[in-house]
Amino acid sequence: MVVSNQIHLGFIAFTFFLLFWDASPIAASKFTNELGHPIEFEFGNGDRGPEHWGDLKKEWSTCKFGKLQSPIDLRDDIALKVNSTFDELSISYKPTEALMKNEGHAISVVWEGDAGGVMINGTEYILHQCHWHAPSEHTMNGIRYDAELHMIHKDKKNRVAVVGFLYKIGKPNPFISEVKKAISSMIKKPKEVPLGVIDPRKMKKAQKAHQDAAKRKMKKKTSKFYRYTGSYTTPPCTEGVTWTINKQVHTVSPSQVELLHKAVYKYAEMNSRPVQPLNYREVKLHGSSFVK
Repeated sequence: MVVSNQIHLGFIAFTFFLLFWDASPIAASKFTNELGHPIEFEFGNGDRGPEHWGDLKKEWSTCKFGKLQSPIDLRDDIALKVNSTFDELSISYKPTEALMKNEGHAISVVWEGDAGGVMINGTEYILHQCHWHAPSEHTMNGIRYDAELHMIHKDKKNRVAVVGFLYKIGKPNPFISEVKKAISSMIKKPKEVPLGVIDPRKMKKAQKAHQDAAKRKMKKKTSKFYRYTGSYTTPPCTEGVTWTINKQVHTVSPSQVELLHKAVYKYAEMNSRPVQPLNYREVKLHGSSFVK
């Protein structure tokens, strides 16, 4: 009887071991990344995708209930055309030390010193970092582009202003080419790579033919751009962000877009939030002349 009970208990224990051994990798892979680290949110249609962000954490409820969410579709037919210079964007960037980070859901360049910033409506916003999304998050007149760059700024009150650029497939982007080696070194790895001195002005200069530096000024006025009030495009989806999206669409090569996809973790290879309702917000289309 004792032997029989021992055999029976052993069989039960072995059965539970098999069940646990078989199920645990599946459970772990669902909400962890390649290194086994927890995934707080993801993109796509999964249980932790954009449609469910507001349900995952109480502090993320704005993702679900907010009325000023980003990204949006930027439409010329409903945008308020602004021809005055009152709200123009003045740019005053300067080179400083930076490093590149793989944050899992995006590749970012973080400036460690004073990289200058932008002036919006008389308020100075200091540049902190930039990162890429592929495909683009904002759409323009219903068109989603191949990539989008966000340059993140903050003022003294910690208010956020984002300057964004859209990219379509075409010639390689010179700045991505410059940091290609750093991006390649961190494919699906949570690491930081020093970049040395990085000039934020290259984000713009790279899109245009080189011009005589003597004819350029440190402070520039912007061209056609959209301006509206929105939010972070990832949790916690905080609202009150001043968005400025350059209307000019720049270019990026297919291999560069592929690199941006490969570098982040698998759950974020298409790291773009769907467009959000406008909810009667005013979108302005400024017609001044952008950096030449």
